[in-house]
Amino acid sequence: MTNESVRCDWADRSPLERIYHDTKWGIPVHDDKELFKMLMLESMQAGLSWSTILAKMDTLCAAFDDFDPSLVSRYDDAKIEILMKDDGIIKNRAKINAAVHNARMYHALCEEHGSLDSFLWKYVDFAPVINRWEHITQVPPSTALSDVISKDLKKLGFKFVGSTTIYAFMQSVGMVNDHLVSCSYRHTISH
Repeated sequence: MTNESVRCDWADRSPLERIYHDTKWGIPVHDDKELFKMLMLESMQAGLSWSTILAKMDTLCAAFDDFDPSLVSRYDDAKIEILMKDDGIIKNRAKINAAVHNARMYHALCEEHGSLDSFLWKYVDFAPVINRWEHITQVPPSTALSDVISKDLKKLGFKFVGSTTIYAFMQSVGMVNDHLVSCSYRHTISH
């Protein structure tokens, strides 16, 4: 008998993925700034692997003022040009522009709904959806619920928030618990 942890299949590919899986993924987040940051990181990930984002996480957060929406919403063309020259980030003009735009939309969302936390968590009745996947192949890339949230965010003006991005975001911030039933970390998540 071994004391080694069993992780979700995707988390055993690299040390960064193991650390992220073991300490962050699926743990419920209710802090607005952290929710916005994770939403923007998932948006940056669109079309790339999550391991790419993890490898650039520190430089992305440094370049984007830790994705503080109050700061990012004030970025101008000069700041965007500086970001486009930063090799430590995802140098995709559309994604950079979307982060700035989404920071502005964040403020409008909060004005209308109180907070990003209350806006998002109401979709799951303020408690994580607990799935019981046995194999990684059972975990969907998106769901009917991520379709609805994506559509609602787009109506509010958000960009790079497709259903697959939203489902990955929901997993990352613990709105859904998609740790496999065999995963040692499945039951360590606090609600």
